Amino acid sequence: MKPLLAVRELVTEIGGARVVDGVTFEIAAGETYALLGESGCGKSMTALSLMRLLPDGGRARSGVVELDGENVLALPEHAMRQVRGGRMAMIFQEPMLALNPVMRVGEQIGEALTLHQNLTGVAARREARALLDAVGVPDAERRLDSYPFELSGGLRQRMMIAMALAGQPRVLIADEPTTALDVTIQAQVLDVLRTLRSERRMGMLLITHDLGVVAENADRVGVMYAGELLEEGSRAAFFASPQHPYSRMLFEALPRPGDGGRLATIPGQVPRLDGTQNGCRFAPRCPHVIDRCRNEAPTWQLIGAQRVRCHRAGELPDAARCAETDRKTAGERAEPLLQVDGLKVHFPVRRGLLQRTVGHVRAVDGVSLAIEAGRTLALVGESGCGKTTVGKALLRLIEPTAGSVVLDGVRMTRTTVDHLRRRAQMVFQDPFSSLNPRMRVADILLEGMDALGVGAARARRDAVARLLEQVGLPEDAGGRYPHAFSGGQRQRIAIARALAVSPRLVICDEPTSALDVSVQAQILNLLKDLQAELGLAYLFITHNLGVVDYLAHRVAVMYLGRIVESGPAAEVLRAPRHPYTQALVAAVPHIEARAGGAVPRLAGDQPSSIDPPAGCHFHPRCPHASAQCRETYPADTPLGPEHWVRCHWVAAG
Repeated sequence: MKPLLAVRELVTEIGGARVVDGVTFEIAAGETYALLGESGCGKSMTALSLMRLLPDGGRARSGVVELDGENVLALPEHAMRQVRGGRMAMIFQEPMLALNPVMRVGEQIGEALTLHQNLTGVAARREARALLDAVGVPDAERRLDSYPFELSGGLRQRMMIAMALAGQPRVLIADEPTTALDVTIQAQVLDVLRTLRSERRMGMLLITHDLGVVAENADRVGVMYAGELLEEGSRAAFFASPQHPYSRMLFEALPRPGDGGRLATIPGQVPRLDGTQNGCRFAPRCPHVIDRCRNEAPTWQLIGAQRVRCHRAGELPDAARCAETDRKTAGERAEPLLQVDGLKVHFPVRRGLLQRTVGHVRAVDGVSLAIEAGRTLALVGESGCGKTTVGKALLRLIEPTAGSVVLDGVRMTRTTVDHLRRRAQMVFQDPFSSLNPRMRVADILLEGMDALGVGAARARRDAVARLLEQVGLPEDAGGRYPHAFSGGQRQRIAIARALAVSPRLVICDEPTSALDVSVQAQILNLLKDLQAELGLAYLFITHNLGVVDYLAHRVAVMYLGRIVESGPAAEVLRAPRHPYTQALVAAVPHIEARAGGAVPRLAGDQPSSIDPPAGCHFHPRCPHASAQCRETYPADTPLGPEHWVRCHWVAAG
């Protein structure tokens, strides 16, 4: 059967660097082809080459990209405009950057409808609403008049999908469509893409670094490294037995349920592509390298149903995950280092000329938790549930409305902020935004020590050198600026900054959400090592339950400002009791095949915290909701030592 999209020997250059080098693959109608690999491997540049949207200085130097038999690389630009967004469309990785912030949703979708379907006015608005309905946007008519900043991350991503579908494309390119989305929204977005692909018989190029997403959505898989494809095969064959050492090391870096041992990492980094490439490009990082690998570039070999580019293909031992076990044990319960009781953060909603308060956003509404020294409490939940606000309120980066916070025996008030900042620090989600781009790394680390008077002034420079070594950064890192580092290295700088004042508690806000699996493994190993070495307590804020299972001792599940289930990590994740926790666990993509057929998905979106539902806040989305759930908020129901849940259905059962 003739492929819908055929890419043959594609070579793309940017400023003399071959960012895509001889890539060949095909996509059939109704098929999803996943392109997998670390950041910097050339995945997104491949997609931009297909769309002819390369940055300045970039060009497709050679190769063929055939869409329905027509080479789009040979088309003049005016003809390419009809292909781009029409016959071939793209969902970009970060919708907030790809969308126009000063145009309403309906206007942006309407532009695509006017260009590709000649629709204007009422007809364009009607079709735009139908597209939003098709991608599962609730209250679509009202959303047409919203601006992108008024939408949640999941709704913005669905809006991007609707815009991509406006031209009725034959091929849809999805570039990291679920990066940084929480698991329930990710599951909804991926369900939408699967349904649309099936209904419209579209071909789909799915670009991701998430093996779980690949396992549940792809038909065929291509593994990319340093501009080249290294391995290609069906999803079943690839996940049953990855053949290339790089593919195997990506699997090794994944946190596995119940395994608290050290994660395997891939040493080094993806090589720069602005010089001559000799031999296998993965050779400097490969544990199975031989002399031939360094001197001779491997050609394709066929191993069963898989193609692989490796000199040692077929010789390597069977893939197996070998990791020491260091399972989390409950042990004796020590006195809490951090004790939080009844924490509330309410933001006033002001309207009118006089800006009168007409309501409150109940971002955090009565949260209580405790963390012991040397232990990790994971705070999980969907985006917008209040997790980050809890972390900021504990450090008084946001002033709490009510509640008490006791750290190391001292109650936190306005007058004890210096004590708090010495003993508790935060690692923010995006290190590039949280690090001053105009300061060198050494000055960034010194800033906190100087402000809080940590140590003698002459000893602080030596402390900076020790910190850099402690987090695995090179000696010369102190003299460089944040932009000179990779994402994983910047996260290490953020961790070093938090450690600079010798805290006892570190609040980690989504520290691995946008990192490749290999870099994520390095950061998780580092956090675990630091905890063992320094006795740190962690409040780990995340939506990645795989990371929680690996790192956390206890889990607190948050919904609409309140904790609905809390307990030991193994109990909460293996046998969740609250329907919301069950939905979160069910939404996590798995690389192993699931038993029992279709996975139940959480319906709807999280209600507004300005006007939360009466009774149990979760009842509008709960499959077990009763009249009691709609009227009264449930009390704590103990399920065992340290495990409790707030749910009428569980209490009645």
